Amino acid sequence: MPSADALLLHIEQYIRVSETLRAALLARVQAASYAKGELLHDARHVCTRSDFIQQGLVRLYYEHDGEKITEYFSAEGEWVNSPNSLIKQTPDIYYLEALEPTQTLSLPVRDLGYLFDNFPEMERYARLSMGSVFGHLMDRITSLRFTSAREKYAHFCRTHHDILHRLPLGMVASYLGITQETLSRIRADR
Repeated sequence: MPSADALLLHIEQYIRVSETLRAALLARVQAASYAKGELLHDARHVCTRSDFIQQGLVRLYYEHDGEKITEYFSAEGEWVNSPNSLIKQTPDIYYLEALEPTQTLSLPVRDLGYLFDNFPEMERYARLSMGSVFGHLMDRITSLRFTSAREKYAHFCRTHHDILHRLPLGMVASYLGITQETLSRIRADR
């Protein structure tokens, strides 16, 4: 199994990881690998696990009128799943696609439940880490609703500067809710 050091360091940003929790966590994570273009999750199925990205890049998208609409990008040091499907254990609209070769540590939903039930600090971790995700999503909503295309792109560059060079421009345009032509004009004016 690949090293879980990055996962443990990520969790330790929020809580202290006891030896007991460390052992329980490491006994439950499963290494997974995905090729570029491979789906980590298909919207036609129930999401049964959450994946911690050790290496790679993933996008969350849905399909509308034959187009793939990008909702989110996740890279190293982040969890990725289809939240509604994972929580409700029903299919939803979201797909997860590896944008480059991706290595993850996967936790099945039953094991997440076990960790939450037996280690109260894991619930604290989930609450605190989701707070930062929620903040990011609120910033995204504000940007989408109240800013120009140019301002949306500037905000994206600030918040995703570490992965921007790894993303196809069409997916960035989709994420921003603008056309690729508009994005090309904005980039040419910079």
